[in-house]
This record gives sequence, structure tokens and C-alpha cells, in this order.
Amino acid sequence: MADQIPLYPVRSAAAAAAYRKRAAYFSAAGPGPGAERPSRYQLEDESAHLDEMPLMMSEEGFENDESDYHTLPRARTMQRKRGLQWFVCGGWKFLCTSCCDWLINICQRKRELKARTVWLGYPEKCEEKHPRNSIKNQKYNVFTFIPGVLYEQFKFFLNLYFLVVSCSQFVPALKIGYLYTYWAPLGFVLAVTIMREAVDEFRRFQRDKEVNSQLYSKLTIRGKVQVKSSDIQVGDLIIVEKNQRIPSDMVFLRTSEKAGSCFIRTDQLDGETDWKLKVAVSCTQRLPALGDLFSISAYVYAQKPQLDIHSFEGTFTREDSDPPIHESLSIENTLWASTVVASGTVIGVVIYTGKETRSVMNTSNPKNKVGLLDLELNQLTKALFLALVALSVVMVTLQGFVGPWYRNLFRFLLLFSYIIPISLRVNLDMGKAAYGWMIMKDENIPGTVVRTSTIPEELGRLVYLLTDKTGTLTQNEMVFKRLHLGTVSYGTDTMDEIQNHVRNSYSQTPSQAGGNSTSSTPPRKSQSSAPKVRKSVSSRVHEAVKAIALCHNVTPVYEAHGAATETEFAEADQDFSDDNRTYQASSPDEVALVQWTESVGLTLVNRDLTSMQLRTPSGQILTYCILQTFPFTSESKRMGVIVRDESTAEITFYMKGADVAMSTIVQYNDWLEEECGNMAREGLRTLVVAKRALTEEQYQDFESRYSQAKLSLHDRALKVAAVVESLEREMELLCLTGVEDQLQADVRPTLEMLRNAGIKIWMLTGDKLETATCIAKSSHLVSRTQDTHVFRPVTSRGEAHLELNAFRRKHDCALVISGDSLEVCLKYYEHEFVELACQCPAVVCCRCSPTQKAHIVKLLQQHTGKRTCAIGDGGNDVSMIQAADCGIGIEGKEGRQASLAADFSITQFKHIGRLLMVHGRSSYKRSAALGQFVMHRGLIISTMQAVFSSVFYFASVPLYQGFLMVGYATVYTMFPVFSLVLDRDVKPEMAMLYPELYKDLTKGRSLSFKTFLVWVLISVYQGGILMYGALVLFESEFVHVVAISFTALILTELLMVALTVRTWHWLMVVAQFLSLGCYIASLAFLNEYFDVAFITTVTFVWKVSAITVVSCLPLYVLKYLRRKLSPPSYSKLTS
Repeated sequence: MADQIPLYPVRSAAAAAAYRKRAAYFSAAGPGPGAERPSRYQLEDESAHLDEMPLMMSEEGFENDESDYHTLPRARTMQRKRGLQWFVCGGWKFLCTSCCDWLINICQRKRELKARTVWLGYPEKCEEKHPRNSIKNQKYNVFTFIPGVLYEQFKFFLNLYFLVVSCSQFVPALKIGYLYTYWAPLGFVLAVTIMREAVDEFRRFQRDKEVNSQLYSKLTIRGKVQVKSSDIQVGDLIIVEKNQRIPSDMVFLRTSEKAGSCFIRTDQLDGETDWKLKVAVSCTQRLPALGDLFSISAYVYAQKPQLDIHSFEGTFTREDSDPPIHESLSIENTLWASTVVASGTVIGVVIYTGKETRSVMNTSNPKNKVGLLDLELNQLTKALFLALVALSVVMVTLQGFVGPWYRNLFRFLLLFSYIIPISLRVNLDMGKAAYGWMIMKDENIPGTVVRTSTIPEELGRLVYLLTDKTGTLTQNEMVFKRLHLGTVSYGTDTMDEIQNHVRNSYSQTPSQAGGNSTSSTPPRKSQSSAPKVRKSVSSRVHEAVKAIALCHNVTPVYEAHGAATETEFAEADQDFSDDNRTYQASSPDEVALVQWTESVGLTLVNRDLTSMQLRTPSGQILTYCILQTFPFTSESKRMGVIVRDESTAEITFYMKGADVAMSTIVQYNDWLEEECGNMAREGLRTLVVAKRALTEEQYQDFESRYSQAKLSLHDRALKVAAVVESLEREMELLCLTGVEDQLQADVRPTLEMLRNAGIKIWMLTGDKLETATCIAKSSHLVSRTQDTHVFRPVTSRGEAHLELNAFRRKHDCALVISGDSLEVCLKYYEHEFVELACQCPAVVCCRCSPTQKAHIVKLLQQHTGKRTCAIGDGGNDVSMIQAADCGIGIEGKEGRQASLAADFSITQFKHIGRLLMVHGRSSYKRSAALGQFVMHRGLIISTMQAVFSSVFYFASVPLYQGFLMVGYATVYTMFPVFSLVLDRDVKPEMAMLYPELYKDLTKGRSLSFKTFLVWVLISVYQGGILMYGALVLFESEFVHVVAISFTALILTELLMVALTVRTWHWLMVVAQFLSLGCYIASLAFLNEYFDVAFITTVTFVWKVSAITVVSCLPLYVLKYLRRKLSPPSYSKLTS
């Protein structure tokens, strides 16, 4: 029931009418003082009530009576009534697209994804067909390229209109001028577009071909054969060498590593730069030789292809053994496509190919991005078209519908067609290219690349910036900063003291093997007999360092030397030198801790699944046997390890974790909470380290209960957690560590600048909640004075309902939410959640999958209608970058995948400030001015044509013919008008200093119907003055009208450009004089239009000057008065 009945939000206090009884139910169920939170099952049953409960949009809702709650659903349906108005306003478009989608769906029926059984090495045994293993990023193929590009062009009203007008010139009765006057500009626009698309498409084709033709070794009964990546099938056994990309999703069968495990790099899949440990299926790893994979009869059962890259369920079955062997497969037995093998050689069986691989399912198809400015201009051209039709109808009506009036109507439409200038597209496209060139040439942001040249103006209209964390805001380099022991704290400058303490601890007892009696006996005594005895600082430092060196999941990796093959070198041959060792772990924090223990003298030199070896400052090797490891999970927020010291046989349980989780486990102390707070304020990531000594009996008892819990079929996770918790009591607190994830250069001032510019910043990361919150605070994404509301994990509709109500009562606080909770909220309360989140100054979403990131971008676009920008640096950010209105990629450590998929690629996060504040702002303002000026240029000549026709008895005769019309839009006015792309209102330094200037742009005031109408009025006034002036002043012949009015028109245009310019550039001056020179020079050749004898007289000069002054002077006066009386915001800064 809960899934079927929609829940309607209540927006105002008056309408927030909840039933009192249900409010009582909430107050009883809500987590009030002393009231227990209702269980999950209870809430599920009660979700029926929730459907009748509105989600509170204000606190007063609880107190109101139930009068008008039932009017809500009705209010919503009222909006949905579909009538003629709906059809005219866009319903027809909706119906057309629905029909097209339906046809496309019928043509391309999507195959249903199913679970599968895959026989090892026998692709032919697969029951059904699976997709080819090829990567395809192209938009078109050979047949769809021309139709596709033409459709993309002619779906714009402007271009479609010109196509119709140009085609009409083939009809003799409608022919007005020369064909070239219409077809040359249209052909030019199309040629440029097709060339640009063709180049982009060819590059994509080359990149795909390179990936698809990579060679891999495939294992067959007859031995190894080389296959192309695109020819790999489900069921193939593929060998992948070290540093090679994994071509398809596989189950990991064998490795050359002795331990039966290997590391892979997943940065192109999930954006995390640390290596992941993968484990081979033990049944196949134990086989003596590679060829034996064909001598056994085995198959893998795999679940149907899914989006989730962090989970997998399957089984491995070997039939020919007695009894059959069954092994369960999980995520640690898989090798996903697009990851890279980091150690050893691996053999896997292919289970998913092509479109069904996790990496392809998590990437979205790139869409053709269209800027908001282009859409706004498209609306204005529609308005101009209506004006054009209206004007033509008026002309025909005044003519009195004489003769073939419909033919005259069409001729008028063509005569006035200059109202909508084709040069608009040409100028804007050239302008965009110029902005792109300026961005790439800017020395302050070196290495910036513009990959999508069609949307530079979008950079000036952004309201939401969605950013990745790892590698975008941070450098992903962890540095150990602080060790706190309760009474004494060590920072970066006092690390040498720790080094001395460690050295002393191990040098005191060189006689004892293992050299750690000092470290192990005193704690024993102090715990049992004399708890009052204070341990010396030296022994406490030593205990802390040892605990940090043992409690982790880090593996030291050594590069093998040429002579020894990877499988067979003995430990003696291994090069244990420090410069040959690298550490690998699932989190860079862990690596930072182990590197720090190495720097103070205790080095981790070896580790496998069962043991660990440490080297002391004096060079002794201490061996510890790993009895159990409890990995870190986002629920437990801690990890633990039980080790036995080989030399003394002592068993110790070490644990480290977040302060929230550890504060209840460790013995009472008075400093932990305060110090954690201090470190967090410095932006350090804190970990609490503790230990507990175990006797052999205690451990044996624990182990038997633990293994029993691990075998249970029901509630396994709960039982295992309960057993581990029995150990986590009264642990001895050893120390608190602080690690810093270094932020990218100038992240704080950049985020500050963006916030002042009115941009709301959301951080979407795949990282842990604590880490994400910590970085949000240290980068000042969340300002120091703001509260953060951490959204509790929710799994059902009822829990989401309660949590959203709790969140609603918070004011001006940043929201932190995890991907799972977000999914639940969006499933049931999408509209309400987005509305609440958009009111927050900052939002942090952690544990986000790539598709979730893209989904959040689309939600913001749908619900707010504002422009979004996504910025990231890893393969996992590609979907988000492609979904946003404007995608920015950073070339970082995580490869170049994001920067290649993005519209703009930068080298550092701080460059985004200049990219938006300077280039984005000026691109938008310039294009707005350019667009409106080009429209003005068309309107003014159409006004003159209208005046001319109405004076001459509404004859549909052109005023200017042939070259004059072509020259007017090109040679005579093109350079000065286009030079507007160099105009700027403030200096770049000012735009950076006052980001508030950017905030004005989001309102879209530079190009709106208001500014457009102002230009229309200017055009009508000037066109009227020019034409009437010429008609009043001409004496004998019609030729003089053309000469006077056209010369005055050209001069007026040049003066209007000068009036529009805010900051002069030397090229603008050159353009003005060049155009004037061209016009004067061409007068000599255009004898058919001009009477040269008349042009050279004084009369001509004064008449032209008089008309020009009358048309332009009032505008200059108005501009001057406006600057004095109501100056724009930027002029206050420049004065």
C-alpha cells in the first residue's frame, strides 16, 4: 500500500493540516526522551498511516486541525487538466516525442538481463547470445551522420526558418533577389558545423578503435592464443598481465602470486586511487598447472548484470569431484572491466561483456549540450517571426487584399525576412570559438582546454556546482601530523623525540629475542597487580607506535628483479631495501600511518594472510602471527586485528577506529573527546587506537564462538558482530592519531569566492561519511559557524519520513547524507527532499555511485530549472560531468578519463574561479550584446523596408538589392559588430575581487524580453528616421534615396557599435575604420546603385550627416543620463 499512494507535500502553515491523532502517534513513535525508537518492522507495518500523513512542511503543521488536508490531492490534479491551452503551449511537442519514443522502443526492444551459468573455457555452451565486448562512444555511424547533424541544426527554429526561406527562392513568382544572398550564408553555417562534428566523431572513433583492438592472451585446450578485446566472449579464459587493463567483467580463478591474491587499481571505475585486494577462487588456485583448468568440469553461476560496482553474488561449482565442490563468490572474487592489474598475472573466466559490464552500465550516453543563451535566443527569434508575420499581414491588409494577395503575403514575408538575421548563428558560433581561444590562451590558467566549443556562455550562468572530493578538492596525499597520548602531544616538529623513544625501547633489552620485554611486561603488571603505577612516557610511545604498526590492512609490495620469475623467488632473493618497497592498502590513511611508523624506526617489511614482520631500528625482525582480522565497515567505523607475538607467545587484540565508535569501548578517560574536537577543527582525520591483552583461554573461547557465528545461516552478520563486541570491552586507550589529507592549492579561497558569487556547492563523493564531513569542514565548504545535520541511515519509507521531518526543523545547516539513505528518500519523497536540500548552504553526499552522482545532477536540473556544473577528475565522475549543463574535468592522478569526457578541462581546482568569474561572465555578457546587436541590425533594415513599401502604395518591391544586402550583413558591418566579443565591462582583476558581480548574471538580465524590447524600439526609431529623413530630403530621383539612406544606415550601425562598447580595444578601432574604408572604396564600383557625381557633392554629405545625427544623438544623450542617474553595478567599481 505504501508504494501506491502518493504522498503530497504541504507548503504553507495554513495548509499544513495533519490529523491530531496521527501527530500523537508520531510523538509517541518519535525518538523523544525515554521513548525508544520504533523497530524497523513496526514502521513497515505502519507505513499505511504514513500515506495519510502529510510530510510536514512547517512545524505548525503538528498543531493544526484536519480541516483542509483532503483538498491537497485535488489541488494537484487541478493543475494537470489538459485542454486546448496545454496542446498549444507545448502539448503537441510532448505528443510527438511520445510517439517517436514509442516507435524507437518497438524498434530497439531492450534485451532482458538474466542470471547466467558460465562453463569454464567453453563459450559455446552458453544458452543465449551475449553482447559483443566492444566499446562504442560514437554518436553516429556512416549512415546516420549527415541526417543526425542536419537534424541537430534544423531543430533550431532559426535554421529551419532559413532553410524554408532559401528554398522558396527556387519558385519564380517568389524570387526576390539573387540566390546567393540566401544560400551562401546558410551553406557556410552548415559546412562549418558538419566539419566540426566530423572531426569530433573521427577522434571518438579512433579512441574506441584503440581500446577495442588491444590484444589479450586467451587460454584454449591447444594453448594460448591472442585475441582482440572486442572478440572476447562470455566463458573465455583470459590471461591479464601486470599493468594491463581488464577487458571485461571476470571471475578471478588463478594468479601467479603465491598468496592466491592480487591487487588491482580501480581508479577508472570508482575514482579511488588505492589498490584493492582480490582473492582467487581457492578450488582453481590449488590446481597444479594452468592446463588443468580444462581437465576439470566446472561452472560459475552469476547473478544478472547490475549497476552496483560494490556487490556481486555467485557460486563456483566443480562437478567432477566427489562430492561436488561449491564455493560462494563475492565481490572480492571479481575483476571488473576498466580496472588494471597491479601485481602478478591473473587468469579469469569472462562473465559479462560489452554493454553488460559494470563500467559501461555506469556510464551514460553523452548528450548534445545546448546553452541557455542559445535557447533564449531561439525564443526571441520565435517572437521576431510572429512580428514578421504580423507585419506582412498588416501590409497585405492595407493593400486591400488586391489580386493574388497570398502571393504578395509570401513576398512580404521574404522582403522582411531580414528581421531574423542568419548572421546571428554565424556571429555567435564565431564568437564561441573566439571565447574558447581566449580561455586556452589565458596565462593565469595554463593547460586549460575547451573541448565543447558550443557552451562557453554557460560558465557565466551557473547556480549549482557539484564537485567530487578525492583528487578534486584534495590531493589524495595523506600526511601524518599528530600523535596524542593524553598527557603529551607530538606534532611534525617533535617526531625526532618519538624516534628516540622507539630506539631506546628496543636497545634496552637486546639480549631477549624479539627485544620486546619492555613493551609487553609492564602493561601486564599495571593491569593486574598495581593499576596505580604510571607507565613511563617512553613505553607508552613505544606501545602506541607498535599498535599503529600492527593494526592495519597494509601490504608491503616489492618490485621483483629480472632474474627471479614472479612465481618462484625465495624470500632471500627479495630486495628488502627501503627504496624498493611500496605500501598498498584500501585506504590512503592506513598507508600514511604505516609510512610514519617506518619514519620513526618501526618498519613493516612483510605481510601475508597469516603473518606480519616488523623491523626494529637496530635491524631485528619481529614476527607476529595474524590470528584474526576484522575489516573496517561503514557501520562499525573501526577495524581490529588479533596477533600473537612469535617470540613471547603473547596474544594482543588491537583496534583502531573513529572516535564515535571507540569512545564507548575504551576505559574511562577525560581527554579523548576534547582532543578529537581540536584535531577535527584543524581539518585532521582522527583515529583512536586501543589494545587488550588476551590469555590463550580467552582467545580459544572467542575463536570457537566466532567460527560458529560465521557458519550460521540466519542473521549471520548480527551474530558475528555480537561475538566481536564481547571482546571490545574496557580496552586500554593507547593514543589518538591525526592525519591530514592535503587540500589542492587555494581550495579554500576558491570555494569562498564561488559562495560569494551565489553558487551553491554540493560535494558528491564515494568516500566514507567521516572523511567527507572532515574535508567539507577543512576546505571551508561548510563554514565554521554553520551546523551540519548528518542524515541518519534510513531503509524504509517510515524512517525516511521521520528523518525528513527532523531535518525540516533545522535552519541554515549543511546536510550530510549517504548514498543509500538518499536512494530511499528519492524513492518515496523525491520532490520534498530536493526542495529541502536546495535550501541548504552546502550538501555533502557520501558513498555515491557514479550513476547516483548523475541522477542528483538531473534532479537539480528538473526541480530547480537552474544551470548546473559538475567537476571531477576520475572515471567515476564521467556520468556526472556528462549529465551536467557544463562539465569540467581535472587532469589528475586518476587518469584523464574525466578531462576527456568534459566540456572544459583544467589542471587545478583553483582555476575554476577565473574560468567562471572572468571568462564565463564575459562570454555571457558579450554573447548577449552580440546577439541583440545582430538582431538590431536586421530589425533596422526591415523597418526601413516597411516604411519604403508603405510610402510606395504597399508595393512588395525590395529597397536594397543584390550586393547591397549581402554587403550590409558582411563587409560593411561585420567587423565592428563582431569586435563586440572583445568588449568587457570590468577588468579581470575586478571580476575576481568582487565575485558578487557574477551573482547578477544568474538572473539573466543581460538578455531578456525587456532588453530585447528596448533594442526593438531603438531599431524602429532609427529605421523610421533614416527612411523618412531620406524621403524628405531627396529631390529629383529615386537613386538618391537609396544612396542617402544606405550611407546613413552604415554610419548609424558603426556609431551604435561605438555606443555599445564599454571598454575600447585597439582592434575595435581598426574594425571601425576598416569597415568605413571598405564602404567608401566600394562606392566607386557600385555604379548601378549610386550616382557617383551626386555622392561627391556637399549636399549629399550634409544630408547624410543630418539624418545620422538625428538617429544617434538622442541615444547617446539617454546613455549618458542613465550612467549618471542609475549606473550599473560594475561602473561603480571602475570609476
